[in-house]
Amino acid sequence: MHSLAHSVSTDTPLDKDAARRRLAALSLGALGVVYGDVGTSPLYALQECFSPHYGLNPTLANVYGILSLIIWSIFLVVALKYIVFILRADNKGEGGILALLALVLQREHESGNRTRRAVLVAIGLFGAALLYGDGIITPPVSVLGAMEGLVVIAPSLKAYIVPIAFVVLLLLFVAQKRGTGGLGTVFGPVVLLWFVTIGALGAVEIAQSPGVLRALNPWYGVAFFLEHGRHAFVILGSVVLAITGAEALYADMGHFGRQPIRLAFFVAVLPALLLNYFGQGALILRDPSAAANPFYRLAPEWFLVPLIIIALSAAIVASQALISGAFSLTQQAVQLGFVPRVTIVHTSKREAGQIFIPEVNVLLMVGCLLLVLIFKSAGALAAAYGIAVTGTMVITTVLFAVVAYRRWQWPLWSVVLLTSAFLAVDLAFLGANLLKIAAGGWIPLVLASALFVVMFTWKQGRARLTEIMRQGALPLELLLSDLGRRRMHRVPGTAVFMTGATNGAPVVLLHHLKHNQVIHEEVILLSVLSAEVPAVDDAERMTVESLGHGFFRVIATFGFMETPNVPTIIERARAFGITGRPMETSYYVGRERLIPSRGGTMWRWRKQLFSVMSRNARSATEYFGIPSNRVVELGAQIEF
Repeated sequence: MHSLAHSVSTDTPLDKDAARRRLAALSLGALGVVYGDVGTSPLYALQECFSPHYGLNPTLANVYGILSLIIWSIFLVVALKYIVFILRADNKGEGGILALLALVLQREHESGNRTRRAVLVAIGLFGAALLYGDGIITPPVSVLGAMEGLVVIAPSLKAYIVPIAFVVLLLLFVAQKRGTGGLGTVFGPVVLLWFVTIGALGAVEIAQSPGVLRALNPWYGVAFFLEHGRHAFVILGSVVLAITGAEALYADMGHFGRQPIRLAFFVAVLPALLLNYFGQGALILRDPSAAANPFYRLAPEWFLVPLIIIALSAAIVASQALISGAFSLTQQAVQLGFVPRVTIVHTSKREAGQIFIPEVNVLLMVGCLLLVLIFKSAGALAAAYGIAVTGTMVITTVLFAVVAYRRWQWPLWSVVLLTSAFLAVDLAFLGANLLKIAAGGWIPLVLASALFVVMFTWKQGRARLTEIMRQGALPLELLLSDLGRRRMHRVPGTAVFMTGATNGAPVVLLHHLKHNQVIHEEVILLSVLSAEVPAVDDAERMTVESLGHGFFRVIATFGFMETPNVPTIIERARAFGITGRPMETSYYVGRERLIPSRGGTMWRWRKQLFSVMSRNARSATEYFGIPSNRVVELGAQIEF
């Protein structure tokens, strides 16, 4: 999605009306994209807290205690931590854990402390890896939770839940390649209908038992812990299901802006969630058997089928938001140099952020479908869900503390006080979910660990390869003076040599001179760099330096939310005196064959992994949009 957020403050009454309409539109869009995940939590959160394996009886004290824990978790984590504080940590308007990591690294780059930088990169990458786990778990748990209303209609329909969920998810992933532009216009209305519906269902039940509102008192949550002790701590692993999706608030900030996200939460999301959870609690107190599925038992019998349809629609929206988020996260990771180049397909001519990544789509689809077949219910997936969510929350808090102290210069005591309070809640939820590792919590941990190894290996491997290439480069002044003495034959046209280094003569140029013994009349040494910001201003996009003898050095910088295009760069460089005619320009790129060696800072198996990733990464020709019929690839063997 393209970033739509900007200031809505204006002067004239007409402009103010337009600004209000725009704010309303952005808030509706945020409702659909940002809150689908947390909004569908009532499908299973309270139900899971009273799951038979906990052995918790639905007494007045227990219902009030669980409700108090759920409500205050929403207040403290979603409202206070994310809405009030975390949304402040924007990287030029963009949010999300990689945007936050990039914000941290900007400051650490200035400090020059490589050890601390490496530690922070490792922490941030593991958080990003956990987010992929969230992206795999959210679609099946949301869709399965929506389909479990069939059991309330007729227990015999239980056998159809898994096949229907499987088909729905399969169709959702198959549809990704067509783009989500059309769907985006209905996300907001669908989720708004969902929130209105669940709020109304809860309000009807509350009207019959208004005493349930006493659970707003946090003392009931404290009393629950005092009575149940360790057992209450274990149940926190299910309470956290009520706040899943909170990370999406931050990740989607760049799409809508702080104000629309905050407005949507306090006007629609929070009231609807409170009404529904209190309504479910009141129902359980009136009919303890309803604890088996309190959400669907809220609805009258005649409304069950429409409610299932509405719930399934909301679950699909929540799933789509997480899938699109995984695409966006991957694009950021590629640009920041954490994963190999992948195929990025822009599915909209108007919205730059609407992308499709086939490789990620296939992996997510396989993961989601396997989880549906293995776990078969939303409750069974709850253990796996919690660890992915709470792990990311802990890491976000840690990185936020670094930004607040080192970038914003907050007093140390205030940073420690605030983040300690956040971590106390985050770590309590994480600890409760770690107890569920054997029950499925191992899935996001294994997945995140594997992705972390891949990302950290790629980052270190590229750094090592860049250093080797830099050492093998020839000082450009020496090369130019040698060309002047030797009077090497010059051929018409422009040669563009792609290089990651911004100084010296690239290895690919040296290989070309060694084997071909000619040089073009115009030579461009092009470096495409990534900045730790979402987007780079056009005025700062490009620098062009004339080196003499027909040589130019061009440095083009892109943000982690942008996709570079080399022909466009060359076209823009003409304003700086470069000829670069499309049909007279040849592009020279290197294709390295990596030979892992013993020793060094990387273990041999990681070097082999890096070599495999390098061979299978999308080629520079495809990634940078270079015309394939104008490319010359020069290979080299590099021992590293």
